[in-house]
Order: sequence, then C-alpha cells, then structure tokens
Amino acid sequence: MEPQEIARGRAVWMLAAGQTLGYACLYYIFAALILSWQADLGWDKAALALGPTIAIFISAGLAPVFGRWVDRGYGPEMLAGGAALGALALVWLSQVTTQPAYLGGWAAIGVAQAACLYEVCFAFLIRRLGPAARMAIIRVTLIAGFASTLAFPAGAMLADIWGWRGAVLVAALVAGLVVLPLNWLGAREIRRLGQPPVPVNRADDRAGLRRALQRGAFWLLAGAFALVSLNHWMIVNFLVPIFVALGATQAGAVLAASLVGPSQVAGRLVLMRYETRIGTGPATVITIAVSVLATGALWLAGVAPQMIFAFALLQGAALGVLTILRPVMIAEVLGQAGYGAIAGVIQIPALLAGALAPVLGALILSGPGLNALLVLSLSLSGLALLAVLALARLTGRS
Repeated sequence: MEPQEIARGRAVWMLAAGQTLGYACLYYIFAALILSWQADLGWDKAALALGPTIAIFISAGLAPVFGRWVDRGYGPEMLAGGAALGALALVWLSQVTTQPAYLGGWAAIGVAQAACLYEVCFAFLIRRLGPAARMAIIRVTLIAGFASTLAFPAGAMLADIWGWRGAVLVAALVAGLVVLPLNWLGAREIRRLGQPPVPVNRADDRAGLRRALQRGAFWLLAGAFALVSLNHWMIVNFLVPIFVALGATQAGAVLAASLVGPSQVAGRLVLMRYETRIGTGPATVITIAVSVLATGALWLAGVAPQMIFAFALLQGAALGVLTILRPVMIAEVLGQAGYGAIAGVIQIPALLAGALAPVLGALILSGPGLNALLVLSLSLSGLALLAVLALARLTGRS
C-alpha cells in the first residue's frame, strides 16, 4: 500500500482518536480539575501546579531517549506502553491524600506523556510514511484538537457527579481500555502495511543530530517553540480562573475554555485549505503573530469580558496550526536523518518551559497579579515572533 493511502486510512484515524483521549486523560485533566482539587484538598495553586510541572520535566528528559526508540522501530510499543502506564498512574492519582503521593502520580504520568503523546506519534508517522506523514499528522491533529473540548466539560460534569476522584478513575479506565488498544492496533497496522519503513541508519542518525546542534536554525526553532510553550501553558492551565477574574461567569469561563479545542481544528482546516499557497515558514510566522493578537484580546477582556471568546478562538487556532507546522518545520529545516532524536532534543526547552509554566503562572497570579501575567504573555509571544522571523531570514524561507 502506498504511504498516501496509509495516511488516509483507518489506522491513522485510530491514532487520532488515541491522541485525543490521551491528551484529555493525561494532559488537560489538570486544568479541568484544578478547582475541584483546590476545594477538596485545600492546597494552593502553586502546590497543585507542581504535579504537572514534575510530569513535564520528566517528559522533557525522556523525549530524546524515546525519540531514538522510535527511530529504532519501537513506535507501537511506546504508544501502547505509555497508555498502560498512564492508566495505572491515574488510578494512583485518584487515591492520593498527601502531596508526596500526588507528586509521585504526576511523575509516572510524565513518563506516560513522553511515551504516547504527540512527539512519539509524529516521529513514528514521519519514520513510516516519509513525505506522506504531513497528511497523516493533519488528520491526527484535526481530531485531537477536541481533547480540551472533551476534557473541560467532562471533567466538570464527572466531578459534580462522583467528585474529582471518580473523574480521575474514569480517565484511568479510558486510558487503559480505549487509548491503549487504539494506539496499539493503529500503530501496528501502519507498521505492517505496504511500503517498508523509512530506512534507519543509526550512524547517519547520530551524525544528523550532531549537525543539527551546530546550526543556528536548530536553536531558533528550539527558542521559538519554548517561548510559545511557556506563554500558552502559563495561561491555559488557569483559563477558567483567569476568565472568571476578568469578569466572566463560571459557566461562561468553562464555555470559552472549551472553545480552544474546536479553534485548533478550525485553524488546521484553514491550513489545509491554503497549504499549497503558503509555505511552512510564512505560515509559522503568521501563526505566531496570531498568538500575539490573542494576548491583546485577553487584555481587552478586562473591559469587555466577552473578549475571552476571541482569545480562545485566536489562541486555539494558533496552537492548532503550530502543532502541525512544528514537526514539518523540523523535518524540512533540519532533515529526516535522526528525526526522532532531533525532535526529542529540540522539544526539551519547550517541555521545560511547559513544566515551568503552571508554577510561574500560579506565582504571578498570587503575587503581582493578572496584569503582570498579561504583560509577560505579550512579551513571550513577541519574542517568539522575532525568533521565527530571524529563522525565515536565516534559511531564506518565503
């Protein structure tokens, strides 16, 4: 079977469903349940945010290791094993009563995130499908964009019915009984179908990583992704309380937060519509410029609370498009030799920034306040825009 046919086939849609539910269960669960945790456990936002911070630090450390394992052909095992570990970690998390136990649960979730979410999935698709991987990645991210849309209302509803412990147990069941088989069956089918995998030459892969680390383009990409990650997760982890602080009702805040997911999908559909007219480099510049506008909309929400919906739409669209552009940019600018390892290393700053983001956001909100957070957000998105403009100039992409 041709790679283009595989990219349009059922196996890719299975991975798409697995990524959607995986992100809902292992990533967005913190933002969806933070208010319930705070009310029941009595811990402040910074103490709670330390959990996902530890998870992302662990995920960052494992990213290049797991990337190399994908390069060596273990993609399906990584995707399925990560879902299994995530299910067990969520069961543990549902029973915690102390902060050390809470942090231990998140540490295990960090390993699961590194093994079964986007980076491993994308590296597997690029390795197996070559140039056709972009088509598959678009399909995966189109569906996975609904992860936050699913997580926020589902978390609120389940917490109302069974409490936050029941909500986390439901997430564990979904990870173990739905995400695991979807990831395993979809990835196994892609591995066995049609064309042989993109050849793996370990010496070339190691040389590819060394060459990438010596290029300015690598560091500009890493810097831009890190700035975007810090800005996005610093805000998104506290979307509901931020929106409420800006004057929105609790119901309105949940509704606006739930729009981030559909907005990601809308942005990806726009990219599909114009992908033949706009190159990857210019599309990246436009996307990060949109995230700057999103912060401006959040500023205006202090005067007109309905602007929280404009923020959700703009920020979601920018994140959705950038999720597709990131692996494509890495492959186009730095090459496919050693892609898994390169993508893993280049993601370390972004993952570390994402790990810092919840704690930083909590400290700023409880200290200098929301206006200081918005000033920092605008600064970070502006610096990311300057980085991709410099990258476009360096690589001659237009």
